[in-house]
Amino acid sequence: MSMSIKIAVAEPSLIIRSGLLAVLKRLSALSIQVVEITDFATLVNTLRDEEPEILVANPALLGVLSLQQIRSDQQFASLRCVALLNNLADERLTNGYDATISLYDSAETIKEKLLEVVAIEDDATDREQLSAREREIIVCVVKGMTNKQIAEQLFISTHTVITHRRNIASKLQIHSPAGLTIYAIVNKLVELDQIKASVLGGEE
Repeated sequence: MSMSIKIAVAEPSLIIRSGLLAVLKRLSALSIQVVEITDFATLVNTLRDEEPEILVANPALLGVLSLQQIRSDQQFASLRCVALLNNLADERLTNGYDATISLYDSAETIKEKLLEVVAIEDDATDREQLSAREREIIVCVVKGMTNKQIAEQLFISTHTVITHRRNIASKLQIHSPAGLTIYAIVNKLVELDQIKASVLGGEE
């Protein structure tokens, strides 16, 4: 069974874009659906509408600023970005990309790089698949609540809280309240002010 991947190719050159599309369609063990983006002004809207797993883009035309803007959008948290190099580009232009593809890469090399990128995506997706209850428990832990207090607030048993915390640690590979605090802030589960308030409240 072939692996299905949706890829957006952002490259204004028809010759380069068509060549890459032809290679992608020939890759064995991969069923690739391609979205072509020729106008970088419509890039973000196209990504929102099509929701590809991978974006392959010319870094010289996309620019570092645009890539940073894409990365900062929560809707694109799982989007993997691959730089398409058609010359000896400045290495700074590839900063922030998950991989690079060169015009001189073989079909097999391109396939391997895409599979590596998909593996990164799958790993990230697994770690982000927290249930609503698990997210609630993370917030409680970050606020300094004990297992008993969490159980009382969420109307579940202490044993259930412990089970959820074990699952959270397994999914995120985070085993300390400090680590969960950082995760919660980065993923906007809590605001920094909430943590400060809970800490100050505990000191009173």
